[in-house]
Amino acid sequence: MQNPFRYFNSSPEVIRLAVMIYIRYPLSLRQVEDLLFERGIDICHETVRFWWNRFGPMFASEIRKQRIRHRWYSNWRWHLDEVFVRINGETHYLWRAVDHEGEVLEVFATKRRDRRAALKFLKRVMKRYGQPKLLVTDRLRSYGAAMKVIGVVDRQVCGQWLNNRAENSHQPFRRRERAMAKFRGIKTLQKFASVHASSHNHFNQDRHLNRRDIFKQNRAAALAEWCELMA
Repeated sequence: MQNPFRYFNSSPEVIRLAVMIYIRYPLSLRQVEDLLFERGIDICHETVRFWWNRFGPMFASEIRKQRIRHRWYSNWRWHLDEVFVRINGETHYLWRAVDHEGEVLEVFATKRRDRRAALKFLKRVMKRYGQPKLLVTDRLRSYGAAMKVIGVVDRQVCGQWLNNRAENSHQPFRRRERAMAKFRGIKTLQKFASVHASSHNHFNQDRHLNRRDIFKQNRAAALAEWCELMA
């Protein structure tokens, strides 16, 4: 594989750092520029925008390959949900599939949330991860109609508070959306949501479930793996 950084004057370490700060934390482009300037890195905020558009999908793809290779996901129970996203005054929908441990499996942006959109979303996630044993959803009828086509309607589970796992997984994206002052196009929404989901999976260490020493080891390992992406 050719070196993706070969035509850039900045070092790969600086590019990885800039992309990580912008994707991982709810910061604007200009705030990332200021933080990097405090570290002695003088770049424009438009450079940060170009870097994350260029390298963000590459980093996310590499993270997904590593996690699928190590099977850091489960086909026991998936939680499916969708949220409203306003783009230029129009309502769009961001579908999300999460496993029982909170791992974001797939995000998918559509203009509608009918049977066709739900079917396309289910086929997309099942093509990558296979079929789960249980599918926890809300009472949106599009899920049931799409599952009848696939033949997994008997695996659907609906109930109050059962889908809190998917509801909570939307919170990091909502914080990031407010920092970006919303999105300007559905393609940008799909691109950023996919990159953000992969980076969140990579750096989310469940610090409330682990001891301090274990959390520090996992955090250091995640940061070291990020620094080796596309090396």
